[in-house]
Amino acid sequence: QVLLAESGGGSVQTGGSLRLSCALTGYDYNSGCLAWFRQVPGKEREAVAGIYGHGTTKYYADSVKDRFIISQDNAKNIMYLQLNNLKPEDTAMYFCAAGSYRSWYGLWQGKDDFDYWGQGTQVTVSS
Repeated sequence: QVLLAESGGGSVQTGGSLRLSCALTGYDYNSGCLAWFRQVPGKEREAVAGIYGHGTTKYYADSVKDRFIISQDNAKNIMYLQLNNLKPEDTAMYFCAAGSYRSWYGLWQGKDDFDYWGQGTQVTVSS
């Protein structure tokens, strides 16, 4: 059983920054992948960033590339998402997720086939 808990959301103005954290319990870095998704009410969940294994391989959605940075601290069992140069369109509930190689492969195909999900943390960006 893998447990995930997000924190770090909040309200910022355009151009501001936030760092989201995802505390992990029971996750196996040797065979899994982690990701951040976001969702706005009435819209489909969107993949934002992903990280595979021990962190050498990463995925970013085009909309956040060069602004967001995904990382993980294996010793502390925490995954991070640094959000820089935030825009109003980044406003959403952000979720972290854990999965397998199947999930990683699906991430690149636009799928959200992850086995475990956190409860989410809200990010609001005002203009």
